[in-house]
Order: sequence, then structure tokens, then C-alpha cells
Amino acid sequence: MQMTFAGRELDMGLCHVMGIVNVTPDSFSDGGCYNSVDLAVQRAREMVASGATFVDVGGESTRPGAAPVSEQEELDRVCPVVEAIAREVDTVISVDTSTPSVIRETARFGAGLVNDVRALEREGAVEAAVETGLPVCLMHMKGAPGTMQEKPEYRHVIRDVATYLMDRVRVCEAAGIPAESILLDPGFGFGKTLEHNLQLLATLEQLRVLGYPLLVGMSRKTMLGQITGREVDERLPASLAVATISAMKGASVIRVHDVRETVDAVRVVEAMRAQGY
Repeated sequence: MQMTFAGRELDMGLCHVMGIVNVTPDSFSDGGCYNSVDLAVQRAREMVASGATFVDVGGESTRPGAAPVSEQEELDRVCPVVEAIAREVDTVISVDTSTPSVIRETARFGAGLVNDVRALEREGAVEAAVETGLPVCLMHMKGAPGTMQEKPEYRHVIRDVATYLMDRVRVCEAAGIPAESILLDPGFGFGKTLEHNLQLLATLEQLRVLGYPLLVGMSRKTMLGQITGREVDERLPASLAVATISAMKGASVIRVHDVRETVDAVRVVEAMRAQGY
């Protein structure tokens, strides 16, 4: 399946790596690391040199318990970085946002994908995405970042996630976003226990058969700390394990902090696929 991102056409039948550039002071892993435009551009350049197809820029932390960010503050954080990366780095820029004004402005500055943890549920977000004509990634989240980990419950996690995502797909398609411009993200760690996350990972191919490319993100997340007992900066091996499993189960985009290592893991999976395995 081919998708076009700000003029760049990509084969979504392959597995691509998305590098994370958080321009926030409080993101769980790299908060405060790339708060200047120069540092963010340097990080984006390094990730692309290491094999990233996408660079995902976010100005609002969505970790459990994160504080909300004002619209103007998010614009001030994200827009200069998107503009600079678009000017200086040859990559698809994904913008991790739920805010309509940020969707519109970053599209004007060169963004190629709207990556929304709230699946365009914020008022005006669907309309903003339609105006830009950009592809969108719709993610499942149970609750809101501040409260999502307070006893999340599901009747059947894979079915509940699939139902929600397809409901959002129908809303987006009815508004004018074409099916070929939609990706889905099951939202690992967003309102889910360790058991829920493992069930989703084990049955990821059941979401792939919905017919939309999948984006997944588990890099350095709490679920990996629960499994391994490792701190955030010691979770690379576990992150590579879940990235490899996801690629083998059909994910089209893996969102990560550690690009070079993940690209190598994905290349092994793609080499197997090229041989028909």
C-alpha cells in the first residue's frame, strides 16, 4: 500500500522506523533534551542518518499524569522545530498533537503526518486535519493522560480497541479523510495494564487485517520496566524485542527513541520477508 506524506510516497507494506523528538520539559524518557530548535534539528538529522523514515515532533507530554499544555505554548514549542527540520532535514515530519491550530500551522510549515493520541476527538481536530489534506494516525487511549492508568478495564481488549479505532475511522472518512490516508495505533501503555499490553502485542495481526497500516510505540515504556525491572535508560534490549515482534506481526511504523538499533532489527525482519518467510 502506497501513502503520500507531504509529497513523499512510501510503501507501507514495508516496516519504517519513526524517531521521537520531544520538545517538552517533562516527557517520560527524553523530556528537556531537545528544547532548543538547534538541538531538535541535530537530533532529527542524526535519526535520519541512522535510517529513520519519519521524525515525530511533540510539544505536549502524554505520559501518565502529565500536566496539560496551553495551545499557545504548544505552538511556540512545535512550529519553529517543524519549520527548521523541514528546511534542513530530508524526512517525513510527523507531528504528535491533538490541537487543531497546531495541526494547521505545522502543515503549513512542512509536516507530513498528524499523529494524534486522541484520534482527532478534540473539538475541531477532524476539520483541521481535513483542511491540511495530510494523512492521520488515529490512536486508542482509554481516558485521558492524567487519569488513564487508574484501573483501566476492558471486556475484550483487542475487540474493544478495534471497535474504537474503526468508529474513529468512520468519523474521519465521513468528514473527508480518505481511507488511504489513515494509519491506526493500538496505543500501548495508554489506559492499559501490562496484561492488556501483552494481549495487544500477541494479537497485533488482528488489527492489521482491518486494512489500515499500523503504527506502534512501546519504546522504553513502563510495560517494559514491569517485565524486566529495568529503569528507563536500560530498556533498549526490551524495546528491540517488542519492535521486532511488531514488525513480524505486520506493523508499518515503529515509533522509537533508539533509531539505529531498531533499524537494524527491522532490516532482519525485512530480509526474512524478502525470502518469503
